[in-house]
Amino acid sequence: MFVGKINITLKESVLDPQGQTVKKVLHDLGENSVQDIRVGKYIEVKLDSKNLEQAKLDADRLCKTILVNEVIESYQIEVSQI
Repeated sequence: MFVGKINITLKESVLDPQGQTVKKVLHDLGENSVQDIRVGKYIEVKLDSKNLEQAKLDADRLCKTILVNEVIESYQIEVSQI
C-alpha cells in the first residue's frame, strides 16, 4: 500500500482571491511582513499499486484526469509506502 500526498496551487499567473483576502486580514492584524500568500489544496490518496514507480504513475494520472485543472493549477506529488 502506498500513500500519495498531493499539493495543488494556482499557477503564479492566476489571481488568487482567497490568498489576497488572507493577506488583507493578516495586514489588518498588524502582520505587515507578509508580502504574498497563495492558498492551495492538499490531498492524500491511498493507492494499492504494485510498486513505488507504479504508485507515482497512478497518482500522476489521477491528478491529470480529475484532481487538477492544469490550465490554472500546478501540483507536486510525494509518494511513499505505508
